[in-house]
Amino acid sequence: MGAAATLHERHKHPLAQVLQSVGPQCCPTRVNLHCHTHCSDGSLSPQDLAHQAITIGLEHLAVTDHHSTAAHAPIAAELAARAAKGNRVPQFWRGVEISALLDGCLVHVLALGFGAEHVSLSPYLEGVSQVGPALQAWVVVQAIHACGGLALLAHPARYRLPHQRLIAAAAELGFDGAETWYDYSMQPLWSPTPVVCDAISRDLTKRGLLQSCGTDTHGHDLCGR
Repeated sequence: MGAAATLHERHKHPLAQVLQSVGPQCCPTRVNLHCHTHCSDGSLSPQDLAHQAITIGLEHLAVTDHHSTAAHAPIAAELAARAAKGNRVPQFWRGVEISALLDGCLVHVLALGFGAEHVSLSPYLEGVSQVGPALQAWVVVQAIHACGGLALLAHPARYRLPHQRLIAAAAELGFDGAETWYDYSMQPLWSPTPVVCDAISRDLTKRGLLQSCGTDTHGHDLCGR
């Protein structure tokens, strides 16, 4: 799917409406579309993460373990059980974080909101990064789009190349957007980093790309890194 086609289609995706309203105040208490469990390199169990998401009052949640969707079923089951008891639970979106080469730089790509049948993503769900052609970002984006997902560049200012260059390269390849609001200082209580996040937001707005947010939690507190 080319960049122009992706631009047209991204606004039809059910998650796109959520992303279009994301701002610096959404995370960590309303929207968290980037966090981890012990199914990859996180510390929380899927059940504990689900409990915290409910306690916090999250409206939208995506768990994006590295190259794994193993946490999805237990989290969905826990949320359904709590909802059946009358608890308010977040909308749960499928997610995974995938390593890729973008403009020769190793980056992470967030696949969000893909369908239950995600055969095209199978090579990227084996617990380890791919090598060879499958590692190229354009191949990863095609795999994500093939299963109905959105492809977003994770934390654009954490790589060896400047975020301006990487976002430009991502836009050229048909990425749907990027993670705009991110705590690059890794504070105990998550808070978006001034200046850099604002600059990323302006760049994405200019390009008509979607903007996301997430804590990238690896520890025991879903409101921190």
